[in-house]
Amino acid sequence: MKNENESLETFYKEKLGILPSEIFKKTGHFNVFTMQDYTGPAPAFPMPYSRKDYYKIALIRGPHIVEYADHTYHVKHNMLMFANPQIPYNWTPENIQPTGAFCVFTEDFMKGYGNIKDYPLYQPGGTPILDLTDQEMDKIMQLFNKMFTEIESEYIYKYDLLRNQLFELIHNGLRLLPALTIDDQSKSNAVSRISSLFHELLERQFPIESTMQQVKLKNPKEFADQLFIHTNHLNRVLKEATGKTTSQLIGERLSTEARALLKHTNWNISEIGWCLGFEDTSNFVKFFKKYSTTTPHQYRM
Repeated sequence: MKNENESLETFYKEKLGILPSEIFKKTGHFNVFTMQDYTGPAPAFPMPYSRKDYYKIALIRGPHIVEYADHTYHVKHNMLMFANPQIPYNWTPENIQPTGAFCVFTEDFMKGYGNIKDYPLYQPGGTPILDLTDQEMDKIMQLFNKMFTEIESEYIYKYDLLRNQLFELIHNGLRLLPALTIDDQSKSNAVSRISSLFHELLERQFPIESTMQQVKLKNPKEFADQLFIHTNHLNRVLKEATGKTTSQLIGERLSTEARALLKHTNWNISEIGWCLGFEDTSNFVKFFKKYSTTTPHQYRM
């Protein structure tokens, strides 16, 4: 299944028919919509399995099937979804014309008001998809209606109120946990998805094109944190999918890049080591020898 990234600019321009500058001048990094606010053609289902660069909270009436990270969720009644920009997902509604509301925002919108990643809905092992009764759906819809009213107001501090309403929405979701069971039959697909996401994160760091560029993800824990899963779970998934551990896959890719840099640049050994995440040159030399059976200097000769 194709995995794509979607930016806020793409979301506004292609899906809502509005230029980003027009929206951002008014709302910054927060906005709220009804499902009927889509002005283009009716969206195709299932929705593309993609990662966004923004957070999204969606309240949509009717049953759904949602693929989120390494799980498949079955919503029987109405869906409240807390989408994380790090995790790709797709959703398929039973209703061809779903109704409801959603808001989009970035982490910057919450800066200084708490860390959104501290909440269980956004932590590894959390349940970001909730199944709501019609009564619960109506209650949450009231919060969205408050947001609609506030964002249209001329009150100078309205975004402070909208931030508070956003927190209220998150806390209402927390009160409803737990809400769904995971489909065990999705495990084989989950292995493929998590493996694909890992390799995407790994490859996104390359090629190294400047001595000012340094890889950000260097060890299994850093990759697992980005994928919002436990390190041991990531290792089991990759072992099943590739026959290799997380550390082996990272090491092999770093060593491949190291050989390319040694061969095609005139950077010194310490510069190449630093770019690949080794602050100490001696550690880089030991690493390179482990994967190439020779030292960086000997390889370059």
